Amino acid sequence: MAADVPQESTPPDGIAVPVSFLTRFIELACPYWWSGDKWAARGMTALLLLLTIIQVVIPITINLWSAELFDALEQRSMHRFFVQIGWIMVILVASMTITATHLMVKRQLQLSWRRWLTRKLQDNWMATGHHYQLLHIPGNHDNPDGRIAEDIRNSTETAIDLAHSLVYCCLLLFSFIKILWSLSGDLSVTIAGAEISIPGHMVWVALVYASAASALALWVGRPLVRATDRRQTAEANFRFGLVRARENSEAIALLHGEIGERRRFSELFRGIEGAWNRQTSGLTRLFVFTSGYSVFSTAFPVLIAAPRYIAEIISLGQLMQTAQAFQQLSSALSWPVDNMQRVAEWRASVERVLALHDALRTLKEDTNRPDAHTIVVQKSTLPTLCFHDLGIANADGTMVVDGFSAEIVAGEHVLIDGDPGAAVKLFKVVAGLWPWGKGTVGLPRDATLFFMPQRPYMPVGTLRSVLAYPSATECFSEEALRRSLDRVGLGHLADRLDEPDTWEQLLTAGEQQRLGFARLLLHRPRWVFLQEATDALDPEGEQHLMQLLIDEFPTATVLTVGFHADLEIYHQRKLTLARGPDGTIVVNETHKPAEPQKKVANWGGRLLGSLLGRNERRALINELWQRSETRH
Repeated sequence: MAADVPQESTPPDGIAVPVSFLTRFIELACPYWWSGDKWAARGMTALLLLLTIIQVVIPITINLWSAELFDALEQRSMHRFFVQIGWIMVILVASMTITATHLMVKRQLQLSWRRWLTRKLQDNWMATGHHYQLLHIPGNHDNPDGRIAEDIRNSTETAIDLAHSLVYCCLLLFSFIKILWSLSGDLSVTIAGAEISIPGHMVWVALVYASAASALALWVGRPLVRATDRRQTAEANFRFGLVRARENSEAIALLHGEIGERRRFSELFRGIEGAWNRQTSGLTRLFVFTSGYSVFSTAFPVLIAAPRYIAEIISLGQLMQTAQAFQQLSSALSWPVDNMQRVAEWRASVERVLALHDALRTLKEDTNRPDAHTIVVQKSTLPTLCFHDLGIANADGTMVVDGFSAEIVAGEHVLIDGDPGAAVKLFKVVAGLWPWGKGTVGLPRDATLFFMPQRPYMPVGTLRSVLAYPSATECFSEEALRRSLDRVGLGHLADRLDEPDTWEQLLTAGEQQRLGFARLLLHRPRWVFLQEATDALDPEGEQHLMQLLIDEFPTATVLTVGFHADLEIYHQRKLTLARGPDGTIVVNETHKPAEPQKKVANWGGRLLGSLLGRNERRALINELWQRSETRH
């Protein structure tokens, strides 16, 4: 299964974000601005843009204030100095207010976008068995829980952060180009006896300086995207291993498998260590460059503009204003350098989200566009369950069952046994969980189908919510809940209905199967599908629940997947999926009249259960079955 063996994605090296990648991300995430929350989303986006514009005004104002301050210092004017103190207090209050407001709006937009995208993917993941089918198809979509919980968070939050910083840098760039151009003046350069005038020379120096630094940083940080993705994959694999161990803690404890689990955890963590070291190597090279670039950028503009100050062409205030304008312009142009790591992490997360989205979309398209390799499950116009030329294949296309046709009418009790893999797949086909194959399945019209798997799902919560699942607790009265528990032999739990617990860990396998029958009593379906739903029970417990099923649902249709002879007395018809010499499955069908079945079920089963062991009872049941077939 894909979830058991997580696969590693390998995006291309580098920070470059191709058009196809951006297009796919826009198609997935940007319909948020056209969703039901569109007006709130658009309003927050517009307000965020307005606040970003105001944020750019702050450094422009500080740049002008800096020129006035250093001119006042150069002139030793105490009056102008105190005036600048007053202005900086105004700028400080304005900056704090704008920054706080911007942060609140931005975080609200991030949360709203994440909520919308999370709901979109989790609804697709939890739709019509996609979460189960995803385990059986190849591709890079392992750990969907981590992709939905963590990668969507990183994709949306970081996208808004990067978009804001990019817009801010662009506005800063255009604003300070004008300021630096006016401060630079003309620079005369003599080349080969010819004098050349370069207007706004500091702007050109800043453009060349920042562009060269960005290009060098891109080259230095090329391996970072791949290293970041590998680390995220390794972290997800480690989390999955821990969750897997927690879910199977009882089996591990019974087998004393803690040493093996610790060994497996160590192997998974070694994957984290290797990915961490690769990422550390990439980050080290990038940080060495960016730290040196940051330090040099502080001194470089002063060194370039200082000759004009020494020559008394500009004042000290103009020198400092020029240096600050150069730094702001260089900072805006250095956006790729400063955001190298964040873009790498963002792209790695988006790639993982897109991979999951693509896999879910493929499943949905395959289901909605049936072809020669897809089983069609649909409501029929008849009150029967019909299999027409059904072929069941493995997920890789290998055919398991071919040419199976049958009709099951309302009220029949049918046992399906033989090859376990094929029988369980047939059960999943009817449930709509197994689309691989061919042919059609016609579901009975106006019928409620109730599926009981081998181990009923136990959500974390109160026993009341576990018992009512998948319905709400309000759908059933206190008396109905208590009665259902008592009928299936779980009356001792009736006083714990409002007790929250991890019931999957607390109840034994047999008690869980009894609780599944209690659910059945509450929901009262007309068609019941059992998949080895009594295999954890002792013979008496199985007999009690199957007889309860017959008594409580005398007109219901029951299809049971089971693999021991004790179940035959509760069914009138048996489909045996036998594997032939060539590996294909052949369906053999046998019938048994209803009346003998009822008699055996009512009193013969009890007598057999009390006098004989399971093996002897099986042999006798087989003999009775054979004699019944001979007579009829």
